[in-house]
Amino acid sequence: MKRALITGGAGAIGAAVSRALAAEGRHVIIHANGGMARAEALAQDITAAGGSAEAVAFDLIDADATTAALERLLEAGPIQILVNNAGIHDDAVMPGMRREQWSRVIDVSLNGFFNATQPLLMPMIGTRWGRIVSVSSVAALTGNRGQTNYAAAKAGLHGATKSLALELASRGVTVNAVAPGIIASPMAEGAFDTETVKRMVPMKRAGSPEEVADLVAFLASDRAAYISGQVISINGAMI
Repeated sequence: MKRALITGGAGAIGAAVSRALAAEGRHVIIHANGGMARAEALAQDITAAGGSAEAVAFDLIDADATTAALERLLEAGPIQILVNNAGIHDDAVMPGMRREQWSRVIDVSLNGFFNATQPLLMPMIGTRWGRIVSVSSVAALTGNRGQTNYAAAKAGLHGATKSLALELASRGVTVNAVAPGIIASPMAEGAFDTETVKRMVPMKRAGSPEEVADLVAFLASDRAAYISGQVISINGAMI
Protein backbone atom coordinates (compact mmCIF):
# COMPACT_ATOMS: atom_id res chain seq x y z
CA MET A 1 0.00 0.00 0.00
CA LYS A 2 1.48 3.35 -1.04
CA ARG A 3 1.71 5.95 1.72
CA ALA A 4 0.61 9.55 1.21
CA LEU A 5 1.44 12.57 3.37
CA ILE A 6 -0.95 15.51 3.17
CA THR A 7 0.31 18.66 4.89
CA GLY A 8 -2.45 20.79 6.34
CA GLY A 9 -4.51 17.64 5.94
CA ALA A 10 -7.37 18.52 8.27
CA GLY A 11 -8.49 21.74 6.55
CA ALA A 12 -11.28 21.90 4.00
CA ILE A 13 -9.22 20.96 0.94
CA GLY A 14 -6.76 18.82 2.90
CA ALA A 15 -9.53 16.71 4.42
CA ALA A 16 -11.15 16.17 1.03
CA VAL A 17 -7.77 15.14 -0.42
CA SER A 18 -7.16 12.78 2.49
CA ARG A 19 -10.52 11.09 1.94
CA ALA A 20 -10.02 10.88 -1.83
CA LEU A 21 -6.58 9.27 -1.54
CA ALA A 22 -7.80 6.84 1.13
CA ALA A 23 -10.65 5.85 -1.20
CA GLU A 24 -8.01 4.98 -3.82
CA GLY A 25 -6.34 2.57 -1.44
CA ARG A 26 -3.57 4.78 -0.07
CA HIS A 27 -2.49 4.92 3.53
CA VAL A 28 -2.94 8.60 4.33
CA ILE A 29 -0.82 10.48 6.86
CA ILE A 30 -2.76 13.57 7.87
CA HIS A 31 -0.46 16.36 9.00
CA ALA A 32 -1.56 19.12 11.34
CA ASN A 33 0.12 21.77 13.42
CA GLY A 34 -2.47 23.50 15.57
CA GLY A 35 -5.43 21.32 14.56
CA MET A 36 -4.34 17.88 15.75
CA ALA A 37 -7.75 17.03 17.21
CA ARG A 38 -9.38 17.53 13.80
CA ALA A 39 -6.66 15.48 12.11
CA GLU A 40 -7.14 12.63 14.56
CA ALA A 41 -10.91 12.73 14.14
CA LEU A 42 -10.51 12.64 10.35
CA ALA A 43 -8.13 9.67 10.57
CA GLN A 44 -10.66 7.85 12.74
CA ASP A 45 -13.45 8.57 10.26
CA ILE A 46 -11.38 7.27 7.36
CA THR A 47 -10.44 4.13 9.29
CA ALA A 48 -14.06 3.54 10.31
CA ALA A 49 -15.04 3.72 6.65
CA GLY A 50 -12.56 0.99 5.77
CA GLY A 51 -9.58 3.15 4.83
CA SER A 52 -6.12 3.43 6.31
CA ALA A 53 -5.02 6.64 8.02
CA GLU A 54 -3.03 8.20 10.82
CA ALA A 55 -2.49 11.75 12.10
CA VAL A 56 0.82 13.45 12.83
CA ALA A 57 1.70 16.87 14.23
CA PHE A 58 4.74 19.02 13.52
CA ASP A 59 5.49 22.63 12.65
CA LEU A 60 6.48 22.95 8.98
CA ILE A 61 8.30 26.21 9.71
CA ASP A 62 10.67 24.38 12.06
CA ALA A 63 13.03 22.58 9.66
CA ASP A 64 14.66 20.42 12.33
CA ALA A 65 11.34 19.34 13.85
CA THR A 66 9.95 18.56 10.41
CA THR A 67 12.98 16.49 9.45
CA ALA A 68 12.81 14.56 12.72
CA ALA A 69 9.09 13.85 12.25
CA LEU A 70 9.61 12.70 8.66
CA GLU A 71 12.52 10.46 9.65
CA ARG A 72 10.22 8.73 12.15
CA LEU A 73 7.58 8.24 9.46
CA LEU A 74 10.17 6.91 7.01
CA GLU A 75 11.10 4.15 9.45
CA ALA A 76 7.93 2.40 8.24
CA GLY A 77 8.96 2.78 4.58
CA PRO A 78 9.06 5.44 1.88
CA ILE A 79 6.32 8.02 1.42
CA GLN A 80 5.57 7.96 -2.30
CA ILE A 81 2.82 10.58 -2.45
CA LEU A 82 3.23 14.06 -1.01
CA VAL A 83 0.53 16.72 -1.16
CA ASN A 84 1.89 20.10 -0.08
CA ASN A 85 -1.39 21.65 0.99
CA ALA A 86 -0.42 23.66 4.08
CA GLY A 87 -0.70 27.40 3.68
CA ILE A 88 -1.94 30.47 5.53
CA HIS A 89 -3.32 33.92 4.80
CA ASP A 90 -2.22 37.03 6.65
CA ASP A 91 -3.61 39.72 4.38
CA ALA A 92 -2.74 43.41 4.19
CA VAL A 93 -1.97 45.86 1.42
CA MET A 94 1.78 46.00 1.11
CA PRO A 95 2.26 49.64 2.23
CA GLY A 96 0.78 48.57 5.56
CA MET A 97 2.15 45.02 5.70
CA ARG A 98 4.33 44.11 8.64
CA ARG A 99 7.54 42.19 8.05
CA GLU A 100 6.18 39.37 10.21
CA GLN A 101 3.14 39.02 7.93
CA TRP A 102 5.38 38.64 4.89
CA SER A 103 7.76 36.19 6.55
CA ARG A 104 5.12 33.98 8.16
CA VAL A 105 3.18 33.40 4.94
CA ILE A 106 6.37 32.72 2.96
CA ASP A 107 7.61 30.39 5.72
CA VAL A 108 4.53 28.15 5.73
CA SER A 109 3.80 27.92 2.00
CA LEU A 110 7.27 28.10 0.45
CA ASN A 111 9.84 27.17 3.09
CA GLY A 112 7.34 24.56 4.29
CA PHE A 113 7.39 23.07 0.78
CA PHE A 114 11.16 22.59 1.04
CA ASN A 115 11.06 21.32 4.61
CA ALA A 116 8.42 18.68 3.82
CA THR A 117 9.64 17.68 0.37
CA GLN A 118 13.43 17.47 0.52
CA PRO A 119 13.73 14.73 3.17
CA LEU A 120 11.30 12.48 1.27
CA LEU A 121 12.99 12.67 -2.12
CA MET A 122 15.76 10.06 -1.90
CA PRO A 123 13.50 7.35 -0.42
CA MET A 124 10.90 8.19 -3.05
CA ILE A 125 13.45 8.09 -5.87
CA GLY A 126 14.61 4.70 -4.60
CA THR A 127 11.17 3.23 -5.36
CA ARG A 128 11.18 4.67 -8.93
CA TRP A 129 7.61 5.88 -8.34
CA GLY A 130 6.41 9.08 -6.72
CA ARG A 131 3.85 11.85 -6.92
CA ILE A 132 4.33 15.36 -5.54
CA VAL A 133 1.37 17.74 -5.81
CA SER A 134 1.40 21.25 -4.36
CA VAL A 135 -1.73 23.30 -3.77
CA SER A 136 -1.25 26.83 -5.09
CA SER A 137 -3.87 29.51 -5.79
CA VAL A 138 -5.38 31.62 -8.53
CA ALA A 139 -3.77 34.53 -6.67
CA ALA A 140 -0.37 33.27 -7.82
CA LEU A 141 -1.49 33.56 -11.44
CA THR A 142 -3.37 36.86 -11.37
CA GLY A 143 -2.26 38.62 -8.20
CA ASN A 144 -4.75 39.85 -5.63
CA ARG A 145 -4.97 43.10 -3.69
CA GLY A 146 -3.95 42.62 -0.09
CA GLN A 147 -2.21 39.31 -0.80
CA THR A 148 1.24 40.22 -2.08
CA ASN A 149 2.78 37.84 0.45
CA TYR A 150 0.39 34.97 -0.33
CA ALA A 151 0.65 35.42 -4.11
CA ALA A 152 4.44 35.53 -3.89
CA ALA A 153 4.58 32.36 -1.79
CA LYS A 154 2.26 30.43 -4.08
CA ALA A 155 3.93 31.71 -7.25
CA GLY A 156 7.21 30.47 -5.82
CA LEU A 157 5.70 27.00 -5.72
CA HIS A 158 5.20 27.18 -9.49
CA GLY A 159 8.89 27.72 -10.18
CA ALA A 160 9.86 25.05 -7.66
CA THR A 161 7.37 22.62 -9.22
CA LYS A 162 8.72 23.07 -12.74
CA SER A 163 12.36 22.83 -11.67
CA LEU A 164 11.88 19.79 -9.44
CA ALA A 165 9.87 18.08 -12.19
CA LEU A 166 12.89 18.36 -14.48
CA GLU A 167 15.19 16.95 -11.81
CA LEU A 168 12.97 13.92 -11.15
CA ALA A 169 11.55 13.23 -14.61
CA SER A 170 13.80 10.26 -15.28
CA ARG A 171 13.18 8.75 -11.85
CA GLY A 172 9.49 7.91 -12.16
CA VAL A 173 8.46 10.84 -9.96
CA THR A 174 6.04 13.49 -11.20
CA VAL A 175 5.75 16.98 -9.72
CA ASN A 176 2.71 19.19 -10.34
CA ALA A 177 0.71 22.01 -8.78
CA VAL A 178 -2.99 22.79 -8.75
CA ALA A 179 -4.22 26.37 -8.50
CA PRO A 180 -7.75 26.59 -7.06
CA GLY A 181 -9.93 29.66 -7.33
CA ILE A 182 -12.74 30.33 -4.84
CA ILE A 183 -13.42 27.07 -3.02
CA ALA A 184 -16.25 26.65 -0.53
CA SER A 185 -14.75 26.66 2.95
CA PRO A 186 -15.18 28.57 6.22
CA MET A 187 -12.34 30.88 5.12
CA ALA A 188 -13.91 31.62 1.72
CA GLU A 189 -17.38 32.09 3.16
CA GLY A 190 -16.02 34.84 5.40
CA ALA A 191 -14.41 36.64 2.45
CA PHE A 192 -16.88 36.15 -0.42
CA ASP A 193 -20.64 36.43 -0.22
CA THR A 194 -22.89 34.80 -2.83
CA GLU A 195 -23.18 37.90 -5.01
CA THR A 196 -19.42 38.46 -5.01
CA VAL A 197 -18.84 34.87 -6.08
CA LYS A 198 -21.35 35.23 -8.91
CA ARG A 199 -19.63 38.40 -10.07
CA MET A 200 -16.11 36.97 -9.96
CA VAL A 201 -16.67 33.42 -11.18
CA PRO A 202 -18.11 32.79 -14.67
CA MET A 203 -19.63 29.51 -13.43
CA LYS A 204 -21.49 31.57 -10.80
CA ARG A 205 -20.51 29.35 -7.87
CA ALA A 206 -17.63 28.41 -5.64
CA GLY A 207 -15.88 25.14 -6.26
CA SER A 208 -16.04 22.33 -3.74
CA PRO A 209 -13.10 20.86 -1.84
CA GLU A 210 -14.05 17.50 -3.34
CA GLU A 211 -13.58 18.86 -6.87
CA VAL A 212 -10.05 19.94 -5.99
CA ALA A 213 -9.43 16.61 -4.29
CA ASP A 214 -10.50 14.68 -7.39
CA LEU A 215 -7.89 16.56 -9.43
CA VAL A 216 -5.19 15.96 -6.83
CA ALA A 217 -6.08 12.26 -6.60
CA PHE A 218 -5.83 11.94 -10.38
CA LEU A 219 -2.39 13.59 -10.42
CA ALA A 220 -1.32 11.25 -7.62
CA SER A 221 -2.36 8.15 -9.57
CA ASP A 222 -0.81 5.89 -12.19
CA ARG A 223 -3.18 7.47 -14.73
CA ALA A 224 -1.17 10.73 -14.59
CA ALA A 225 2.25 9.18 -15.15
CA TYR A 226 3.01 11.42 -18.17
CA ILE A 227 1.91 14.69 -16.57
CA SER A 228 4.69 16.59 -14.79
CA GLY A 229 5.90 20.13 -14.34
CA GLN A 230 2.38 21.53 -14.77
CA VAL A 231 0.32 24.13 -12.91
CA ILE A 232 -3.33 23.18 -13.43
CA SER A 233 -6.03 25.74 -12.66
CA ILE A 234 -9.38 24.79 -11.16
CA ASN A 235 -11.35 28.00 -10.86
CA GLY A 236 -14.66 27.92 -12.73
CA ALA A 237 -13.22 29.82 -15.73
CA MET A 238 -12.03 32.82 -13.67
CA ILE A 239 -8.92 32.95 -15.89
